[in-house]
Amino acid sequence: MLKVCNLGYEVIENGKKVTIVKDISFTVEDGEMLVITGPNGGGKSTVAKLLMGILPATEGQILLDGEDIMDLSVNERANAGIGYAFQQPPAFKGMTVRRLLNLAAGKELPEHICCDLLSSVGMCAGEYLDREVDATLSGGERKRVEIATVLAKSHKVCIFDEPEAGIDLWSFSMLVDEFEKIHRDKKETLLLISHQEKIIQMADRILVIRDGSVEKCGEAEEILPMLFGGVKECACVNRRGGSGYGIGCGNK
Repeated sequence: MLKVCNLGYEVIENGKKVTIVKDISFTVEDGEMLVITGPNGGGKSTVAKLLMGILPATEGQILLDGEDIMDLSVNERANAGIGYAFQQPPAFKGMTVRRLLNLAAGKELPEHICCDLLSSVGMCAGEYLDREVDATLSGGERKRVEIATVLAKSHKVCIFDEPEAGIDLWSFSMLVDEFEKIHRDKKETLLLISHQEKIIQMADRILVIRDGSVEKCGEAEEILPMLFGGVKECACVNRRGGSGYGIGCGNK
């Protein structure tokens, strides 16, 4: 179980203290899927980075199975069982896809496992296994490879920051199927940051973050009507699965 208590993050800008997120609290039970959503710039990705230790929280607690992990490094949190996929994954010149999957798994993976991992995110293994994860891959391709690296190892909690960003609709459909499978089997706890309606509708619970604070949190049946009521009339909706669907558009 992941329990977050009164999490906060502040930075100093021009000699002044600026609060980025404040008093964020939520719990994700074992095997549960929590989707964090809300307007762009509201602090969702910052929360994900605080959970992984990429950014240092300035207050609060993060408990993983009852153990406070606030003082653990990124590597130590990964070893404790937290997996993380960036919204914009980095490129690794000289690193092949195969090698990256092996490093992520912590062991040498049989080729058929590597192929299954890439297939699960809509990639043809024969075309990609021995390619370098560098600038020759598109942003969407690097995104799919990174998601595959998270899936390469079992975790207690998997955090995916906007997994739909930069991938085509066909690959997105396969990715949703993979999330549904993980969720159905209750193998891992899933924490997804997303604007995408299809992903949000998969959630057990939904957390809405706006202006660095929790605006709403509750069961999906309770929160979904608040998010999508009247969405068909909203001009900002991207009907191909984009990021604008009504939150913050004044048409709730």
